[in-house]
Amino acid sequence: MRAVVQRVSRASVTVGGEVVGAIGEAGLVVLLGVTHVDTTEKATALAAKIWTLRILRDERSCAEEQAPILAISQFTLYADTRKGRRPSWSAAAPGAVSEPLYDAFCTALESLGAKVECGRFGADMSVELVNDGPVTLILDT
Repeated sequence: MRAVVQRVSRASVTVGGEVVGAIGEAGLVVLLGVTHVDTTEKATALAAKIWTLRILRDERSCAEEQAPILAISQFTLYADTRKGRRPSWSAAAPGAVSEPLYDAFCTALESLGAKVECGRFGADMSVELVNDGPVTLILDT
């Protein structure tokens, strides 16, 4: 699994003109990519890591601040651009594999006590956010 984690002051995701997920306060946006070897255990571990990651203001975590998280699936995190000009998506797991793991990630965050907002899996989404800091991390499992 690969996650791009951004500290934000607010964020939203829109599908077809409808806001499907939004956080209106300081928290995190997590763009989540899934590859072929990922498991539910990896999703659960990554959720715990992000929930307790001390990257909010004053080195606090979402767990400490009860800060919200907007989680968005993004297969393009596994783009391979080493050859030519057209990215290969072969490292990204297909929807039948990645959607349940994305759901498991969101469920794991919720079970830890997080307020989780989500994008819509497989949809053409517009993401709007205000990056705070800016703070952006890439996490691989």
